[in-house]
Order: sequence, then C-alpha cells, then structure tokens
Amino acid sequence: MIESHIVLSWLRRLVPALACLVLVGMPASAADVPRKLVEIYRIAPGQHAAFLEFIARCDEANRRAGLPARELYVHSDGAGWDFMIIQPASTPDDRRDALDRAWDELGLPSGAEFFLQFRRFIAEHEDTFVKGPTSAAEFLASRDP
Repeated sequence: MIESHIVLSWLRRLVPALACLVLVGMPASAADVPRKLVEIYRIAPGQHAAFLEFIARCDEANRRAGLPARELYVHSDGAGWDFMIIQPASTPDDRRDALDRAWDELGLPSGAEFFLQFRRFIAEHEDTFVKGPTSAAEFLASRDP
C-alpha cells in the first residue's frame, strides 16, 4: 500500500503537468483564454459510483441552468488518482440565479452541508486554477513588451 504522503507528493507534481495538458487545445487570443478549475480526486474506497452519481446530479443542475456539464476524465494508467474534473472557474452572473434554482430543485446540498456530504466520497484531492485552452505561441504573445 502506498502511503498518502507519497500520493500527495505525486499529485503535487501531477497537477501542473495536467494543467499543461489542459492548455493544449484550440488557440485563443490572450484576451479570450478562460479561467478554469482543475480538480483531481482520489476517491474513498467503495465510493466511486456514489461520487459519479453526485457529479451527474451537479451536471443536471448545470444543464437546467443553461450551463455546460463538467469535463470528466477517468484515470486509466499511471498515477494514483481516479477522476479529474475541469470546469469554468466561476458561474456567469446571468446564470447564477438559474443555477441556484436548479440546485434547490434537485435537492443538492449547499454551504456546510455540501462540504460534509461531498467529503464522504473523497480520500484526497488537489485543485488548481488555470487559463486555457491556448497555445504556447498565443501565451507567449500575451507577454508585456
């Protein structure tokens, strides 16, 4: 069994590498590069299906509010994480009320209750904010002269 400090050490190296992968995509101008949240989860034993069911409910709230589903990536080989989620870093102001309504309609938890319910699925996680997708050339072009 791998000790948790070893897994966390690997995740701390993995998050920036995965963020670089997120940045590889369709080039955008520096002004158009969106800010996103990248979350990497190692799920508590026996909680994988429950975690995915919860995320599916959150995605349904997004759909009802006119927002896209989270991008879900499922681990297939390598490091010790299970799922990676990439989503916009914030909710657009004009969708916030609709998302709150959808959240309530679906009976999803909020505040401290969200924290407590969501944490039962998670053994460990890392998250970071990124800008992308963009290209190396576009990113370099955004530097101040």
